[in-house]
Amino acid sequence: MTDTQQSEAIPDQPELRRGRPDSAPKKRRRLLTAGVCVVVLAVSAGAAALWLGAKASTIKTELEASTQLIPKLKESVLNNHPADAASIVDELRRHTGAARDAADDPLWSVASAIPWLGANFSATAEIARSADDVVTLGVAPLTKVYDSLNWDKLMPSTSGTDLDPIRKAAPAVASAAHTVRVSAERLNGIDAGSLLPQIAGPLTQARQQLGSVVNELDTASDVAGLAPGMLGSDKPRHYLLLVQNNAEARATGGIPGALAVVTADKGKISLSSQMSAHDLGEFNPPVSVDAEQERIYSSRLGTFMQDVNFTPDFPTSATIALKMWEQRKGERLDGAISIDPVALSYILDATGPVSLKDPQLLALSGGRLPTQLTGKNVVKTLLSDVYAQFNNPKPQDLYFAAVAKEIFGALSSGKSDTKGLLAGIGKGTEEHRILLWSAEAEEQSTLNKYSLSGSISGPSVPAAQFGAYFNDGTGAKMDYYVKRTVQLIQQCTGADGYGTVKVLITSTNTAPADAATSLPAYVTGGGDFGVPPGTAQSNVIAYGPAQSQVVRATQDGTKVPFGAQQHDNRPVATLSIRLAPGQSSTVEFTFGKIVQHNQPEVVVTPTVESVDKVVLPSKSEACGAAG
Repeated sequence: MTDTQQSEAIPDQPELRRGRPDSAPKKRRRLLTAGVCVVVLAVSAGAAALWLGAKASTIKTELEASTQLIPKLKESVLNNHPADAASIVDELRRHTGAARDAADDPLWSVASAIPWLGANFSATAEIARSADDVVTLGVAPLTKVYDSLNWDKLMPSTSGTDLDPIRKAAPAVASAAHTVRVSAERLNGIDAGSLLPQIAGPLTQARQQLGSVVNELDTASDVAGLAPGMLGSDKPRHYLLLVQNNAEARATGGIPGALAVVTADKGKISLSSQMSAHDLGEFNPPVSVDAEQERIYSSRLGTFMQDVNFTPDFPTSATIALKMWEQRKGERLDGAISIDPVALSYILDATGPVSLKDPQLLALSGGRLPTQLTGKNVVKTLLSDVYAQFNNPKPQDLYFAAVAKEIFGALSSGKSDTKGLLAGIGKGTEEHRILLWSAEAEEQSTLNKYSLSGSISGPSVPAAQFGAYFNDGTGAKMDYYVKRTVQLIQQCTGADGYGTVKVLITSTNTAPADAATSLPAYVTGGGDFGVPPGTAQSNVIAYGPAQSQVVRATQDGTKVPFGAQQHDNRPVATLSIRLAPGQSSTVEFTFGKIVQHNQPEVVVTPTVESVDKVVLPSKSEACGAAG
């Protein structure tokens, strides 16, 4: 083919000859577009980051400001300043509302969807929303009924108490409790393990704060629901008062020697039908009792009023006591209240001194017992001095009852220091010195949620609760001189995943060396029950958590036999000890099969001493230590 022919056969292709000159502008345009997109994205990301940073700063600032107001709100509430409290709540709402608005920003919601990092934005939003819900739906409505719940107005008085405000406030308190509980559940549902430390820390703090508020509001809601009815708003309520005598120990405190009927009528409190437990005599046949507890504590549980609290379960004691009262007195009561002299001293600290005016009682005492009782002298007077003056139980119990009457009279006068009285009753309840049982099933169901019920099982009992209880075995009043300490010792978790806990109970008889002759026979027992005068005999009882097992018992390092029973699925170990004046002994009960999910704690029989002196801090025993 000639050159001319080749030229005619091949079409003219300028792009091949000149390198496709039109492709360069297209490429430049594409690069320019991509560059512009990158710049726009970078600018947008930077702007978004700045925007989110500003919102984060707002949330942090507003929530910190609201946190700083909490102590002021508590102070206003404690000092009974409703106007100040309402003003602080308004300021709280402004701060939490601003934090919530920032967290509800659309860009914040978008950021919450980002994998991994988004969980931090989501958690922060939940914290802000929960804080605002608690203040707006929980705390704020309470300020509207706060003035009607003025503590001073709600204290007992000689004219009674207007209980209607409590009844009207109950729905608002219940609603607030529900709101806070729901918020707490939302925060508890967040997986903190995937969060940055800057977010996980505040989340943990918010959970703790809400958890505390949930408990407080739930309690307030229950009180608002129970108090009007139990204080006689609809009809008078009558309760059997058991004044426990710690000088002769029983599991819930002491022998209930003095009895009275407490009447609550529209908030007014009065005492009547005062008598000695001895006056009720022996119940033959015994009042029916739970068979499981009868095996542990014998039929005496239902035979004598003085022994109804051999068991540490106060609902059982109260039920038996009310059956006995109804059999002997023909009167059906609405519940039972238990209190001891130490709790009475706490009340006296708030009411001020009371004076005994009964001429017969003053004549019996012969001027050798104080006519004015205070928080400082009432315990020694009732648990020691009275026995030096009276040598038989009837006048002793009458003296107890007279003192209780005067104290309840002072309580009902409305002249007590409100904050001091609430603190004293709270301390007595916390130490299990004040117990309450209601014959109304619905009321008792609510009381069972709290330690005030004195229950050994149910919702008020933590999963890892132990018990150390004491019943007098001397048949006298020697427990006034017996000092005790109780301590839990945790041992290593075994290969099966279960733990072992030892309950160490040390008892010391502090009576004088010549107690056999220097103390009244009524205090020492005079040997009437086979115990040498001056010697203190005690039945020591230990309870383990449900599903655990009692493994062994030792006394002063030597393995000893012990009684092993069950009470409401809790293992019970019992043994008896004798202590001469000055003698000390340590009993050690070992419980196994403990599920190690909760920190163990121990409840003890209230004694003459403060509970914080009896219960020592728990310890952990090194692995491999001798058991």
